[in-house]
Amino acid sequence: MAGTDPWTLAVDCGGGGIKASVLDAAGTLHAPAVRVPTPYPLPPHRLVTTIAQIAAGLPAADRVTVGMPGMVRHGVVVATPHYVTRSGPRSAVDPALVEAWTDHDVRAAVEAALGLPTLVLNDAEVHGAGVVSGTGLELVLTLGTGLGSALFDGGRLAPHLELSHAPVRRGVTYDEYIGQPERRRLGNGLWSRRVQRVVEGFWPVFRWDRVYLGGGNARHVTPTVLERLGERVVVVPNQAGIVGGVRAWSLGAG
Repeated sequence: MAGTDPWTLAVDCGGGGIKASVLDAAGTLHAPAVRVPTPYPLPPHRLVTTIAQIAAGLPAADRVTVGMPGMVRHGVVVATPHYVTRSGPRSAVDPALVEAWTDHDVRAAVEAALGLPTLVLNDAEVHGAGVVSGTGLELVLTLGTGLGSALFDGGRLAPHLELSHAPVRRGVTYDEYIGQPERRRLGNGLWSRRVQRVVEGFWPVFRWDRVYLGGGNARHVTPTVLERLGERVVVVPNQAGIVGGVRAWSLGAG
């Protein structure tokens, strides 16, 4: 590691893929990001093994940041949506995996496997760490397999809320309403209008100063919808899920 600044292994764990790279304190990648398909079924030990295998092919790091879907408190999984299924998003839930993931200390497991201090957060929180300005109330919404969210107040990370699991209409959650399967089914135009309705529906709840739309599907939101949403809603690169792995350490996360 150059000088005294720590290098960070940043790992972005999604429903469809796991990406990682090593970055210096300025957020510069010191190796191209590596991506592997998310393996299923995925008990906790298999996720940790996958992270370790990716890390073995990257430059040495001083610390690790892991972003993963679901509710994570102090490095411990409260609930995770995709990793409890038999073969990935929208497949049947395996009760044994639910039990394995519930209250699992991922931070301790990664630290034991890699021998490095580790930070484990919701993936949208890590994404947000890479883009927020640190001024006012900033909401991060990631559009991917489902809907991810994170809230920052003055650059400090607020307690996580799983907005994705709330009902947007009877029997349909936000995850199901604007997730990847619906984008494929509807096409970008109709799907973008759904995104617009979701963002506008959140306004009375949050009264934000800025909204960041990230994740792999943010680039598919149509220019017409972005114009309607106004200048306080901006699209940010999906790469933020990696770059945020450095900044998360200084934003009150943990």
